[in-house]
Amino acid sequence: MTAARGEIAAVIVAAGRGERAGGATHGPKQYRIVGGRPVIRRTIEAFAAHPGIGRIVVAIHADDDALFAAAAGDLAARVAVVHGGATRQDSTLRALQALAEAAPQAVLIHDGVRPFVDRALLDRVVEVVAAGHGALPALPVADTLKRAASTDIAGTVDRAGLHAAQTPQGFPFAAILAAHEAAARAGRADFTDDSAIAEWAGMKVRLVPGSPDNLKLTWARDIEMADERLAPAGFPDVRTGNGYDVHAFEAGEAVTLCGVSIPHDRRLSGHSDADVGLHALTDALLATCGAGDIGTHFPPSDPQWKGAASRIFVEHAAKLVRERGGRIASADVTLICEAPKIGPHRAAMVAAMAGMLRILPDRVSVKATTNEKLGFIGRSEGIAAIATASVVYPGEVPA
Repeated sequence: MTAARGEIAAVIVAAGRGERAGGATHGPKQYRIVGGRPVIRRTIEAFAAHPGIGRIVVAIHADDDALFAAAAGDLAARVAVVHGGATRQDSTLRALQALAEAAPQAVLIHDGVRPFVDRALLDRVVEVVAAGHGALPALPVADTLKRAASTDIAGTVDRAGLHAAQTPQGFPFAAILAAHEAAARAGRADFTDDSAIAEWAGMKVRLVPGSPDNLKLTWARDIEMADERLAPAGFPDVRTGNGYDVHAFEAGEAVTLCGVSIPHDRRLSGHSDADVGLHALTDALLATCGAGDIGTHFPPSDPQWKGAASRIFVEHAAKLVRERGGRIASADVTLICEAPKIGPHRAAMVAAMAGMLRILPDRVSVKATTNEKLGFIGRSEGIAAIATASVVYPGEVPA
């Protein structure tokens, strides 16, 4: 390897929506969790750890800034982010242009949903691009190939010399940037990978051995299998946290419970919006990773939290959980009050909490009960809440 760190940059393309992997339901696949960590974080980690790679640019969808920040965690400071375009080709061009001022010697271009790229494969690609050549990791095609005519077989394709292309694909930086810009000017948006653009521009690209482990996560089953592959053996580390909170009533016109404002003849007294349900849930989440309680992170003595929306507290706790590799499995809140009635607002509460936690609504429960006219709750002096959160952390329970 002849290139020093900084002379070779990396572009990670992660701006897709992942419809084939159920993106509309579960979110873009690059942010899904495999083995306790988001796919895109695993991908970035591989490049950030390589001594021959300097700058890293990640192309993300314009709507995914918060998703990316949460997934990348502390690695967000290691990369530059650009908003991608309508196609992978356009997203790659934007990322390359973001590197133009730095003008690295070479660049590796990688799919964000190939999280299993390893050091040995990166070494092989870096060695070729450091010498000034294009590099394409690929595997010889092993399956027999058939050409179809509608639903019938029209013929067998000779697989001799055929290879399945992978990423990262490496190129001299100036040459691949020029090729991408020329393709854009020519209105060519039909290239399926970067080596195809390089070939079109007359650039020679050398094959390097790919890796059978360097899978692209395309379908929902791919993500499930990746998660199974990384799942630890033995008893999983499933943790349950509990939270309890209570707030008194004061004069007002509405109460906020589990993120939903409900008209009422009074409101709850508190430094923030006094959302008793979300306060209890925040404590439950923090309890799963030993991160203190809500007062540790948002002390009532701090004026910046006066009147604050309690979803801020829940989202902060969920972020801490994810930074520790946790996957929120379920959340359950029980509201204890004589009034207002919770039933008409339950669906809105579940939807609000699912959004805060970034989990499916069927993993969120909101229940309500009265105190049978007993005690301060029975006298309608306030509302209490009990919350339980279950989180799966990487590894297994220590002996």
